[in-house]
Amino acid sequence: MSPLPAGKVLAFAARGERCCLGVRRGGRWTACPYAAVLDGAGAKDRCASCDRLDRSRSVAADTMADDPRPYGVYLAYFGPGLLKVGITAAERGPARLVEQGAVAYAWLGRGPLMAARRAEALLGSALAVPDRFGKAAKRAARAALPPVADRIAELSRLHGRARELTGWPETLEPAEFSCVDHTELFGLDRIPAAAGELGGLTAGAEIVGEVVAGVGADLYLRLRQAGAPSGGGGTAVLDARGLSGWVLEAASGPVTTVPVREGARGAAGGRAAGRTSGQEGGQEGLF
Repeated sequence: MSPLPAGKVLAFAARGERCCLGVRRGGRWTACPYAAVLDGAGAKDRCASCDRLDRSRSVAADTMADDPRPYGVYLAYFGPGLLKVGITAAERGPARLVEQGAVAYAWLGRGPLMAARRAEALLGSALAVPDRFGKAAKRAARAALPPVADRIAELSRLHGRARELTGWPETLEPAEFSCVDHTELFGLDRIPAAAGELGGLTAGAEIVGEVVAGVGADLYLRLRQAGAPSGGGGTAVLDARGLSGWVLEAASGPVTTVPVREGARGAAGGRAAGRTSGQEGGQEGLF
């Protein structure tokens, strides 16, 4: 993959049909045996059959309880009131937090998989801490982020409450509070509050714009749009997961042809749409 620094100009078009990517097994990708065609507007990059095969041996689907690797338990912050608990293989380090677009995070502990799972469940039952938030909630929260010090304080309070719970798994080694903030990594201070949202790709659709910021799978672009002065336009966010399975070629025109809709605004709107249970727009993989 090529890096996408702020200011980089992108100009590409979707061609043909969006196809299932298959399943990763044994360190390599196995092609979809059905050559399934996917919905161009969806976030999923696998067909239902390949998705079932992938989940047949998956920590996220609780079908890999014998995984011997150590796991880390974390608290992730996405905005005021939007804090979640999760687990990730320790060997991955903070990669999962970056993939989710966590604004900030802190580790709670580290240990065997089932101990990490018990800690995750404990926070859910005792403190009502969810294990996921939807895409709309995360985007809305980014539009009204408080200062870094406030984010750290909110994470610290929850971290302290979590460590005081009775029933903490004995085999899970606790971690002292230490917060990592992703403002600089993601370019959060460059994201305008009024950013729109790019719709899903269709065959022949073109996106032309300049990179503003990248948060997890969300790519913020200052679009070049028809009718705008000097070909310029507003900023909109693209879910890069929707590019998987398409054949991408250089754009033939100078402007974006994908429709742009108004984005979610404000942390309150994010909380209202926040907790999900696997519906479209929510998290997919966890590990």
